[in-house]
Amino acid sequence: MAVIASTPSSSTDTSAWTRWANIHRKWLFAAPAMVFVGALIIFPLAWTLYLSLTDAEGSVRAESEFIGFANYLEVLSDTDRFWPAVLRTVGFTGVALFFEVVLGMAVALLLWRPFRGEKWVRVAILMPLVATPVAVGMMWRLIFDPNIGMANQLLGWIGIGPQPWLAGQHSALPTTIFIDIWQWTPMVVLILLAGLTSLSNEPDEAARVDGANAWQRFRHITLPLLMPTVIVAILLRGIDALKTFDILYATKGRGGGSFHEVETLNVYAYGLSFDYNEYGISSTVLIIFFLIIIGSMWALTSRRKKAAR
Repeated sequence: MAVIASTPSSSTDTSAWTRWANIHRKWLFAAPAMVFVGALIIFPLAWTLYLSLTDAEGSVRAESEFIGFANYLEVLSDTDRFWPAVLRTVGFTGVALFFEVVLGMAVALLLWRPFRGEKWVRVAILMPLVATPVAVGMMWRLIFDPNIGMANQLLGWIGIGPQPWLAGQHSALPTTIFIDIWQWTPMVVLILLAGLTSLSNEPDEAARVDGANAWQRFRHITLPLLMPTVIVAILLRGIDALKTFDILYATKGRGGGSFHEVETLNVYAYGLSFDYNEYGISSTVLIIFFLIIIGSMWALTSRRKKAAR
């Protein structure tokens, strides 16, 4: 009976492959998920980029012509809707992020030290995160209703006349910023509180022995040590605030209101796509918006690396 013996070359190849797979096993196990997630990201982005270079409208399956960068020139020269939407997006993100970080830092410092009933306080602070943004928007829409809203009733009890809140052309954007601050400040609190609990007590105790007061210890010790965590909070919340859509649409509806008072880039692109079926123009707005988000991420990441040094 013939016996087939494995050749030295085949066994060597097998052992070499086994060693390589063992060294790179973490990438091999993660590869299927990475390919799947990459496909979910790359295909929609590539399709949106293609649509932005065409005159697609009416239906994405309708025939369209390649027009190059004509859509980009049209969008970037639009001073009636596009650039005001850019300013609202930047203003909404900047103001909301500033107050969320400041208030989040203050609340995190209050919760840093243990006290009686702190678990109940933490649960109460985190309650806004439980509800979905659409539900939060609808709730505050009822509270700020000019006629039956609780907000104007409370103002009436202290002698202040009713305010338009979400119905006003100039008060709608600040009101939606307030709603965003109310819901998402707890997220910043969680991130900063996690960073505070990881800090060592030795530098603070040494400064306390040297006679430094609470503000001096916070400014020169706690804040510099916490800065990498602060940058992470700004990065995560800032990118999310840039993409805010649900609260704005739930409170003001189509077009960000009758005068587009809360129309950000997300709301503007949504209206172009689903209200007017101008897929080429809306894809152009989304690509520009994507570049703004990528630029913001790059700037904040660079700042985080500098703070970590």
